[in-house]
Amino acid sequence: MEETKTIWEQALAIWASGGWAMIALAVDALIIFYMGSSIFFRIREKGYLYVTEKKMKRWVKEPEKGRGPVGRMIRFVMSANTLKEINIFFDELNQTEIAPINRDLKVMQTCVSIAPLLGLLGTVTGMLATFAALATGAGGDKTMGMVASGISEALITTETGLLIALPGLIFQYKLGREHQQYKAFLAHLNTVCSQRIFKESQHAAKAA
Repeated sequence: MEETKTIWEQALAIWASGGWAMIALAVDALIIFYMGSSIFFRIREKGYLYVTEKKMKRWVKEPEKGRGPVGRMIRFVMSANTLKEINIFFDELNQTEIAPINRDLKVMQTCVSIAPLLGLLGTVTGMLATFAALATGAGGDKTMGMVASGISEALITTETGLLIALPGLIFQYKLGREHQQYKAFLAHLNTVCSQRIFKESQHAAKAA
């Protein structure tokens, strides 16, 4: 317990030595990983990964048998009577399903890009503090302590900015791939539904 407490106190001391920029970096990191987790779970809860081609076509043919979010989407779009209507319905789906995730990914990308810049800003302020201490010319332990504090702030903020940006970049790439996969699924669903509507309209025209 004592050892754990000591490690925690050391971590807090190192964090505090980074200066005010560490607060901005902490907020940035929270935004990145909160939004990333939110996007990940929102995509996965769509359940599209568990819908096979055979199941999709069966649900398109008989929409009332559809289950889960994909089943609800199919029932929504298959209420269309013409190809024009189904395209309008899929445009609405893109606005509700794709556009919000696109927006959140852009916000996350911006926050990932900001992290190393915040670290660099902390580096600059740390070096300014170091030069200010050297400019006093007083010497002694007090000056050396101020110099050491400035250098510590400069290095810690740079390292923290990179430690936030690198995993954030990998996380963002993975989410981008998941999002592209979901968009590809919706595009394929659009094709399958449109083909079904087209066949039904042809049968209706022949019957008439």
